Amino acid sequence: MANHSQLGFQDASSPIMEELVEFHDHALMVALAICSLVLYLLTLMLMGKLSSNTVDAQEIELIWTILPAVVLVLLALPSLQILYMMDEIDEPDLTLKAIGHQWYWTYEYTDFKDLSFDSYMTPTTDLPQGHFRLLEVDHRIVVPMESPIRMIITADDVLHSWAVPTLGVKTDAIPGRLNQTSFITTRPGVFYGQCSEICGANHSFMPIVVESTPLKHFEAWTSLLSS
Repeated sequence: MANHSQLGFQDASSPIMEELVEFHDHALMVALAICSLVLYLLTLMLMGKLSSNTVDAQEIELIWTILPAVVLVLLALPSLQILYMMDEIDEPDLTLKAIGHQWYWTYEYTDFKDLSFDSYMTPTTDLPQGHFRLLEVDHRIVVPMESPIRMIITADDVLHSWAVPTLGVKTDAIPGRLNQTSFITTRPGVFYGQCSEICGANHSFMPIVVESTPLKHFEAWTSLLSS
């Protein structure tokens, strides 16, 4: 999760988030190169003598027309690739349904019979030592590690948004509509998120907690809840 005074992204825990971080770094380097070139040219113009040589220069005009187009292509191609990857859902191993309410989440494991629960934020007075205030819940989502997970997301009352930054997931929950997304956790751990759509007075108090475990631990957890 994020730390105080952190400037970068959280550590990626899914392949999609890894791609997003790499694209961010790629775009940042392109922007840095453009800013450096513009600063260098401005410095030359300010420090050098004024000249009329740049008034009629077809070569320069050709360069500053083609170069931005090449830069846009270098940014657009990886961006489109990631967009298609984020929208691709290929034979998920598990399907979860998240329903947003004011102000809690309901989760349904649709591949299991009668496996659903409500997830409320843990009040500060009941928070165990070492847990995070305003981020911990009474019932976490548990998913198997390195397995494709499909999330079906909707809302019961107003607009919500199911977002877990370290997984690269952010999908709106809209009443009367089913949106879907997918993710794969690449390592075991506990990943925190929050509702990212202003949904009322207690918008800040409906966190999301995803716990990634090995498959055998996930099977034991589902057996315990189903019994």
